[in-house]
Amino acid sequence: MKKKLTVKEYVYVASMLFGLFFGAGNLIFPTAVGQLAGRNMWSAILGLLITGVGLPLLGVAALGLSRSDGLFSLSSKVNRPYAYFFTCALYLTIGPFFAIPRCATVSFTVGLEQILPQNGNMKLYLLLFTLAFFIAALLFSLRPGKILTWVGKILNPFFLLFLGILVVVTLLSPAAVSVASVEPMGSYIEQPFFTGFLEGYNTMDALASLAFGIIVVQVIRELGVDEPGAVASNTAKAGIFSCLFMGLIYIAVTAMSAKSRGVLPAAENGGVALAQISQTFLGRIGLLILAVTVTLACLKTAVGLITSCAETFSGLFSKGPAYRVWAVIFTLISLIIANFGLSAIIEYSVPVLMFLYPLSITLILLALFGRFFEHDRAVYNWVIGLTLVASLYDLLRTLPAALRASCHLDGIIDAIGSVLPLSGLGLGWVCPAALGLLIGLAVHYAGRNKKKVTA
Repeated sequence: MKKKLTVKEYVYVASMLFGLFFGAGNLIFPTAVGQLAGRNMWSAILGLLITGVGLPLLGVAALGLSRSDGLFSLSSKVNRPYAYFFTCALYLTIGPFFAIPRCATVSFTVGLEQILPQNGNMKLYLLLFTLAFFIAALLFSLRPGKILTWVGKILNPFFLLFLGILVVVTLLSPAAVSVASVEPMGSYIEQPFFTGFLEGYNTMDALASLAFGIIVVQVIRELGVDEPGAVASNTAKAGIFSCLFMGLIYIAVTAMSAKSRGVLPAAENGGVALAQISQTFLGRIGLLILAVTVTLACLKTAVGLITSCAETFSGLFSKGPAYRVWAVIFTLISLIIANFGLSAIIEYSVPVLMFLYPLSITLILLALFGRFFEHDRAVYNWVIGLTLVASLYDLLRTLPAALRASCHLDGIIDAIGSVLPLSGLGLGWVCPAALGLLIGLAVHYAGRNKKKVTA
């Protein structure tokens, strides 16, 4: 049995892994981190790299090591109802509720919004753009063809080349200031590492690793590696190159946006910041090139997400709507949500991600180390159960202020936060998860010893 991949195969898997994870969010959020973190960017980028690069790699490795056939199979280790809940919630998050609409709004924000007349009709322009965007995305989703492969092979290198030029020009520009001279803003003043850590949630890559990691695992198995430990090991090795490359992009984009503060104020979001940097340092032609490439890249991503979500739901609910019906439904939902704008999508996605990420992190870690407790369902149930309760607190805590006030939640949130360790850092789930692990292991070993005695 084959134990490891060849160098050529490692490169192939690594490039595919990079292609799966690299999207619009991988650009706009490092850009936002750089502008806001300023001289504290190195602490912030370290936190971002953990959740934006490290966790996705662990997620893929977890699927390989556990021999799971996908997210539903992996989350079924808790129980079947939870598997349905978590699979649906995760796919809806990386699909029509947030990630797919974000593809359209990032395209608009980075591109057309900067060159269209500022005459108060921007919402109409956004509607027309998103309508055209999603009509194209739906047509490709219903009839996927080689154009997606062509766009991926041609566009991604072109975009990375353009991004490299933008980064170098910005970093070497006399107008760019030293990162050390840029004052941090907001939570980046006192807690840059933990703020960057939580900002990495917004890339949604850890969630995507659980949804799409099975693709990587299947490719490695098709290449002749089948033993679980070897699959996970080869996935990790192939992922090192991919993650290093992603990390370098994060660092470069973060440094670029931080240095741009010498001539630009902090923007409303990373998409606006990226467009402003491009226009400032490369001129109008640079902005146009960025707009075209980002739009095509986001279109490709949207098609992939619509296809994946429609296939997943048609498989989960075999007696329900067919693939094409799901594709139309998800496209329509995405169109509606996209018209709330990029800032609104980011604002409302944060509570959901604060809820889902702890559940994803604990599931990944349990799958990776499950052999030490024989993947006992009791351990899964206790860890996930207590994490779920704590994650609900994080969801409520990060709701928009106006929504919290209207629901009269502030008092309850403050009361829970005062007794929940690490809640101020956005890590209130850590101690409940650890407690769940201790209880679960105690139940596991008690049950095992009882079996030995009765035997």
